[in-house]
Amino acid sequence: MLLVACTIALAACGAGSGERPRLSSKAEPPGSTTSTTLPSYVSLVATASVPELQVFETATSPAPARTFANPWLLNDDPDLEVPLVFLVAERDGEWVKVNLPERPNGSTGWVRASDVTITQNRYRIVVELDAHQITVYDGESILLQEPVAIGKDATPTPPGVYYLRVLLKAPDPNTVYGPYAYGLSGHSDVLTSFNGGDGEIGIHGNNDASVLGTSVSNGCVRMSNEGITRLTGILPLGTPVLVG
Repeated sequence: MLLVACTIALAACGAGSGERPRLSSKAEPPGSTTSTTLPSYVSLVATASVPELQVFETATSPAPARTFANPWLLNDDPDLEVPLVFLVAERDGEWVKVNLPERPNGSTGWVRASDVTITQNRYRIVVELDAHQITVYDGESILLQEPVAIGKDATPTPPGVYYLRVLLKAPDPNTVYGPYAYGLSGHSDVLTSFNGGDGEIGIHGNNDASVLGTSVSNGCVRMSNEGITRLTGILPLGTPVLVG
């Protein structure tokens, strides 16, 4: 599945049809923190606290390279607002380096610390492509582990470090998307567009459990419907996703 992050066209799902998933807000982010000594498994999430977030190429750049709207609108619908979150890569005094949800994968930028709220997150997702397996960690403990379907040879799931950007609930849980879908910050390396969107990758359920453990999608990660449903009540936006 490729979740088109702004228009949310579930792109890399492969065959299947159905009404696109809608916003869901089951999971809530953890509380803010000022701690500077963190366990190795804890990541930091930056949530924009200003309506227009300026992003700079470096912490010394004289002008922003681009601006992100906060909240951003799903399908450009003013009734479907999504909080603007980033996975933090580095902190340096009054500046925060964040992973950006844009091409090329791995893009980063700097934002003013005063323009974001930093929170701790003890969860992380690891997708092992060769093993066709997803493992979700709560700290050092395994919360969930199960087989997944990944991209086929022509449209592989791109390795990299991403984060959960949006959570969607499917109007019909019996389509290829299953009941829920997470849109990630990454993009397909093969598909530059899909269903009118930019080819963002995602993690979602399925309507055919027999494909789990195989390479059949256009770049998405498909997991069990029971698994994805469980995660939606736990994982906050900004949770890191390591694919490799």
